[in-house]
Amino acid sequence: MGLGRQIAVFTVIQAALAVGITWGLHAADRAFPPPLEQAAERSREVLDADDRLLRAFTTRDGKWRLSVKAAEVDPQYLKMLVAYEDQRFYAHDGVDLIAMGRAAFQLATHGRIVSGASTLSMQVARLIEPRTDRSIGAKLLQMARAVQIERRLSKAQILDLYLNLAPYGGNLEGIRSASLAYFGKEPRRLAIGQAALLVALPQLPERRRPDRFPQFAEAARQRVLDRLAVATVIGEGEADRAHLAAIPKKRLALPSLAAHLTEAALRKAPKEISHKTTLKRDIQQALEAVALEAATRLGPRLSVAIVMADAKTGAIVGEVGSANYLDASRYGWIDQTRILRSPGSTLKPFIYGLAFEQGVIAQQTIIEDRPADFSGYRPKNFDMSYQGDVTIRQALQMSLNVPAVRLLDIVGPTRLSVRFRRAGIKTVLPTDEAPGLAIALGGVGITLHDLVQLYAGLANRGQPVRIGDGIHEDPKILDGAPVIEMSAAWQVSDILSGMRPPLGAIDRGIAYKTGTSYGYRDAWTVGYDGRYVLGVWVGRADNAAVPGLSGFKSAAPIVFEAFAKSKVAFTPFPSAPAGALRLAESELPVGLRRFSLTR
Repeated sequence: MGLGRQIAVFTVIQAALAVGITWGLHAADRAFPPPLEQAAERSREVLDADDRLLRAFTTRDGKWRLSVKAAEVDPQYLKMLVAYEDQRFYAHDGVDLIAMGRAAFQLATHGRIVSGASTLSMQVARLIEPRTDRSIGAKLLQMARAVQIERRLSKAQILDLYLNLAPYGGNLEGIRSASLAYFGKEPRRLAIGQAALLVALPQLPERRRPDRFPQFAEAARQRVLDRLAVATVIGEGEADRAHLAAIPKKRLALPSLAAHLTEAALRKAPKEISHKTTLKRDIQQALEAVALEAATRLGPRLSVAIVMADAKTGAIVGEVGSANYLDASRYGWIDQTRILRSPGSTLKPFIYGLAFEQGVIAQQTIIEDRPADFSGYRPKNFDMSYQGDVTIRQALQMSLNVPAVRLLDIVGPTRLSVRFRRAGIKTVLPTDEAPGLAIALGGVGITLHDLVQLYAGLANRGQPVRIGDGIHEDPKILDGAPVIEMSAAWQVSDILSGMRPPLGAIDRGIAYKTGTSYGYRDAWTVGYDGRYVLGVWVGRADNAAVPGLSGFKSAAPIVFEAFAKSKVAFTPFPSAPAGALRLAESELPVGLRRFSLTR
């Protein structure tokens, strides 16, 4: 056989072998793909309106594995990670042959391992397919998996997997979990020392846990800072400054806010990993602290619920279902914002609003506060006394019962119920009963959530607002007829904003109304300014009576404290609309000077 023919045959054989090997590798790759699906599980999260973490839940195997992408991590940390772990990460195909050669040479010349050759892709392969076996065979499989991963994923996706799966000690996995647990913050902005520690921990996560072995954690951090490639990335002198930073000595609890609302989010969409809410985390945290402190101060078995909403958008910005979710003595697991209760006197402003709207009263109109009989219904005041002749302004501010019933008798309970429906809320009457005069004093069932929604319409100059549920029901301004016409809403707000604050509270200029249900079972206060509405309920979850409980003494101070600690800026009330006047008694038409003359 001639030389040319031999070369041709050899070339054909080589090509056939190459095709066979390629096909074999491709077939093996398809037959034994990397178990990437094992890396997909993440902790379920509930986020606030600004994507800040409110609460998270561990995975099925008990791990904190919070979702994160490289774009959400400090860029300096990413540069340090690549510089320390895998300098040619963006150049190799999963296995760094240059690093392997260097490691082998150092092992031969030093007699020990000086540096490893594991790439970030190989580390991801080990994380998605953990093995205790450290044999050569296991290492070769890890390398093969790394090549498979590189074929399937982009470098950005591989980096994202590492950032989500890297171990940081205990049940912490992923840089976001670690940053929150050790530094109490998201990893978007990290100090150099913090970034160096997070680079070092995944190599020996249990041995280097800063909350248990701070000396080992500090030494590991220093090795990262001393690496020449890292020093080049962070700049001259930064390593020395970072070394002075203290190592965190304890592990922090991850955020655990809005327990009732987060549970509701999970029930409504159990398969979703991330749940967005309308809450604001700082406000939510402040309201929970206020509720817990107030319940502790008020006494055992009492609970506190709070709802705060933006009347301009309808968004719930804070919601506390109970003072302490884990307190069994207060039935803390019950979401008191959604429980029907008697609202006491909190509905009176809407009776007055209808009376203003119909033109039968003005603020300085005189109305009688004396014993009266309405076809057998004889309302009495809270303190069992009567004030005689009072102005409409005084009657509402003092929450006198007889004047409110007199007005409801004129405007009509049915008309009032229609206005509630305009606000998008549902009130519940006793079985087989039609709307009656008892509504004025709390003879109807309503939830704190709906009461805040009703007041949001009042704060929004009479235009109804749907505050949603904080999760999936979108808040919005409702189209259609107003709850109360704008000029009447201004009159009511003007009266309520002139009330003196509770003893010791700072006068913020907010309008507020209190209420106490029959038998001292529920204490209410709803307060609002030109933008925010905040409602508070105080009582026992078992509906037991609490002697001495009242809206003014028990709930009103909480409203003022919650407004202050939420740190929302006070929004002034809008100016009076055309035709809305506060006239002196002498300026009133004769027919408006005394209510009894207008009947």
